[in-house]
Amino acid sequence: MENAVYNTAETNEVRTMTESDYYAIPDDIKAELIEGQIYYMASPRTVHQILLLELASRINNYIKKNGGSCKVIIDIDTKLNTAKDTIVRPDISVICEPEKITEKRCEGSPDWIIEITSPSDPKHDYLTKLSLYQHVGVREYWIVDPDKRSVIVYRLTDDKFDTTCYTFCDTIPVGIYDDFIIDFNAINEAIETDRT
Repeated sequence: MENAVYNTAETNEVRTMTESDYYAIPDDIKAELIEGQIYYMASPRTVHQILLLELASRINNYIKKNGGSCKVIIDIDTKLNTAKDTIVRPDISVICEPEKITEKRCEGSPDWIIEITSPSDPKHDYLTKLSLYQHVGVREYWIVDPDKRSVIVYRLTDDKFDTTCYTFCDTIPVGIYDDFIIDFNAINEAIETDRT
């Protein structure tokens, strides 16, 4: 992932990009707008897509089985509530307030976000988005790193994230639900099966 910096010819100042600039990007190019900078995103690897499918399907099945009202959405434009000139595209969003979901995007912070890291720019998830998601009040944020076989879980307490680290051998409790756990060992087995 790389960010685009725009300088004006006369002043050599960095130009702040806007939502209009973001929505002028062609649909086949995946990007995010964070605090006025455009970040272009690399095409996902196979392991990324397998993880995405495995996690989203488990979450969706849990919600349906329990008659929940939350929605699981993959790769949706998300206009975070208190962040200026910022539209992100989380890998997985769990949104528990249906009124936030419009035809175009999510208006406001999802309750739970999962990002699957890219080897081209892992600091984007570990630093940039971590700070952003804490600031806007995302209740739970997971960083899933397929190269390290790790999951870092951040849960919001008193406006700050508490951190717990897991591996792909662990069973991980979901903080926004009382009785939902995700068995990453089973997910790891699915990854290995799909690779052979």
